[in-house]
Amino acid sequence: MKGYVLSVERMIPAPPEKIFDVLADATRHSAIDGSGMLQGATSVGEKADVPQPLTLGAMFGMSMKMLHLPYSTANRVVEFEENRRIAWQTGPPGYMGRLVAGRIWRYELEPVDSGTLVRESWDITPDHQRVLLKLGDIYSSKTRRDMERTLERLSRLVAGNGNETAPA
Repeated sequence: MKGYVLSVERMIPAPPEKIFDVLADATRHSAIDGSGMLQGATSVGEKADVPQPLTLGAMFGMSMKMLHLPYSTANRVVEFEENRRIAWQTGPPGYMGRLVAGRIWRYELEPVDSGTLVRESWDITPDHQRVLLKLGDIYSSKTRRDMERTLERLSRLVAGNGNETAPA
């Protein structure tokens, strides 16, 4: 982890547009999640639907579980460049969000001859718990492993025939 940003990269043999379509669809995030924590996209606030596709400023929720305990997050798209970059800032809704929210999940796509170089970053710079999250190497090691799994699942999903789903 450099500073408060942990990044992993993978070359995926697919065009950036195909990869971005998955990343900009919150309902598909649980299919590529390498941590097993994402359970499915939900709406946030009074909106009845998850915005499709995500755009700058869009809000979406995510049902989560950690150690078999369910919880939810509220997410806001904070960076958006179609087919090149998307990032959302996440945390729990309401009062708890003011205490523990702030981490940013970012995906950057760079076209290369054989496909797309995809960089996933976990940026805890604005997170209220960044000091705790960075203590020791255990959490960042698990996060790195989960991010590598996410990019592997993303690669399998987009480099296949389009009808495949990522493995459970």
